[in-house]
Amino acid sequence: MVLMKYSLIALFLFATNTFGQQIKSPEVQPDGQVTFRLKAPGAKEVQLHCEGVKNALMQKNDQGIWSFTTEPLDPDIYAYSFSIDGVHAIDPANPLLKFNLLNTESQVHVPGPKSLPWEINDVPHGTLHRHFYRSVAADDERDFLVYTPPGYDATARKRYPVLYLLHGYSDDATAWPSVGLANIILDNLIARNQAKPMIVVMPLGYGTMDILKAGWSRVRDPQLGQRNADKFRETLLDEVMPKAEKAYKILPSRNFHAIAGLSMGGAQSLTIGLNNLDRFAWIGAFSSGGVNTNYSEQFPALNAKISKQLRLLWIACGKDDHLLESNQKLVEWLKTKGMNLTWTESPGGHSFRVWRRDLATFTPLLFQDNN
Repeated sequence: MVLMKYSLIALFLFATNTFGQQIKSPEVQPDGQVTFRLKAPGAKEVQLHCEGVKNALMQKNDQGIWSFTTEPLDPDIYAYSFSIDGVHAIDPANPLLKFNLLNTESQVHVPGPKSLPWEINDVPHGTLHRHFYRSVAADDERDFLVYTPPGYDATARKRYPVLYLLHGYSDDATAWPSVGLANIILDNLIARNQAKPMIVVMPLGYGTMDILKAGWSRVRDPQLGQRNADKFRETLLDEVMPKAEKAYKILPSRNFHAIAGLSMGGAQSLTIGLNNLDRFAWIGAFSSGGVNTNYSEQFPALNAKISKQLRLLWIACGKDDHLLESNQKLVEWLKTKGMNLTWTESPGGHSFRVWRRDLATFTPLLFQDNN
């Protein structure tokens, strides 16, 4: 994983030196129009792939610079990439990356009002901490990140509730703060008194890195998928949680413990959270992917009595997400078991453009009226 990061950095530096710094890309206009540019005089065809924009052929000028200007885009953060004669490429003129273990892209920020939860404001900011450790369960070296809220004092007696926040397949432990802007969202919500100050723990979401070596074909290997899920549960429950609870001022009661995640992390939040209600009272799942249809085997103990142990079960998915139907089926099954839950469908697909909003909606619901 580390070697892959270094390779991407080397590729970026090579591309920057090759194409030159004189290219301004992306260029965001006040009305939200964005112009993308790429110097590739030898290319025969360059296509832009950008969230919210239909795949567009870029046009080349006599200097070998390809460009494309979008219609006005809503304030948001959009992932994009180029296809140069069929080869995927990031934007060499843009250092803002959406890092990914399988498919890194560039990002463009179309700024909006400061009321948007991911916009940086002049408010007190929390702190991000990064921990490295040897995982016995996964048999490797790995990391987890921790957000501590503004005013956190490791020497004080005050303790805080905790949210274990899980990323999706192909991401790593840095995804929620670097792409999802989780720390910025929490800073803003806490400053507005819309969310309780909380600690957020963001672990690496794989039980075995073999699941990444298999790429997207992992779905055809149920044994590998199950091994990954089982070992991740061990890394979270037996390694990350004890380390976090020892190092930080975390309240010990399950009433102050939440788990949530996106895509693969959403499925992990459901399977781990609903099967460990002695440890979690708040569960969130955003665009869950990886929950198979044998629900009774995955969630053997669910019933209306069990449901009363939950303070919140919050499940959401984008209306244009390819996982919408599978999430709807899961929600309907959970209701037949007497589970009290909140189901939310929102505009958008399988994207952080949806998940940032999910986090901003979910976290204000946590730890309210706790004793």
